[in-house]
Amino acid sequence: MTLLVAGSANLDFVVRVPHIPAPGETVLGRALQTFPGGKGANQAIACARAGGAPTRMLLALGNDAQAEPIEASLRDAGVDLHIVRSAREPTGMAFIGLADNAENAITVAPGANATLAPADLPSLAGVSHLLLQLETPLATVAAYARQAHAAGVTVVLNAAPAQPLPTALLADVDLLIVNEGELAAIAGPQPSLEAALAGVGVRCVVVTQGASGCCAWHEGRLLRQDAFAVDAVDTTAAGDTFCGALVAALSRQATLPQALKRASAAAALACTKLGAQTSIPTADEVETFLARRSAP
Repeated sequence: MTLLVAGSANLDFVVRVPHIPAPGETVLGRALQTFPGGKGANQAIACARAGGAPTRMLLALGNDAQAEPIEASLRDAGVDLHIVRSAREPTGMAFIGLADNAENAITVAPGANATLAPADLPSLAGVSHLLLQLETPLATVAAYARQAHAAGVTVVLNAAPAQPLPTALLADVDLLIVNEGELAAIAGPQPSLEAALAGVGVRCVVVTQGASGCCAWHEGRLLRQDAFAVDAVDTTAAGDTFCGALVAALSRQATLPQALKRASAAAALACTKLGAQTSIPTADEVETFLARRSAP
């Protein structure tokens, strides 16, 4: 069975800065580099490379030079592509300030990503899981989730960037992946994390918590996974790496605790290299890392 990722693809313009500027502040940067990125594309590469799962991706690109490195990066990772080519919008771009402490600030110009339409979803034959994000139009995401749910495909939504979500969309989601801010945007004010997780209305919810690790609400139980300590260089694609590795592990019949552990290891490794897709580890690197961390 194949994983299908439907979502965004951008060319990232990354500038190194001493610190993330405050509102109204100008900071002089250093080197400027470009990397293929976008939540959807990052997660597709994580599914294929870190997760070792057969992966396809539905994406929208412009008819321009910025699309070329994105396509090359995805194909090099073994991702099969279903490209919607926009004649009127450029390829999406992201502008990233990367601070010396590995924190980042990101501004995205969606471009062609905003043209992805409900009718663009390819056949779901042979697809076990559909992985979605929120960098493409919400109506399109909802339509894809509805079609996949009706077809018996497991629907996974990484609800990023943070925004409130309609109940109808959540009803079609089998696994929701969020950070704490994204959870708050969906669940609203709640007295506790457990109350927020239970109130979302999705059978399984995974919350990433940065250096504190992650937790999952599954069938009324709370599971926890600690983060792996590493010397972080760039956290840009850590969350996307987590999502892709998690879904790939689940598609290969891993238990939820096993999948959380593997995804956490992959995300930790992604923090040790510069760039988005260039930082995503291979499945062998994840296995070696876990073996070393489990050794006495």
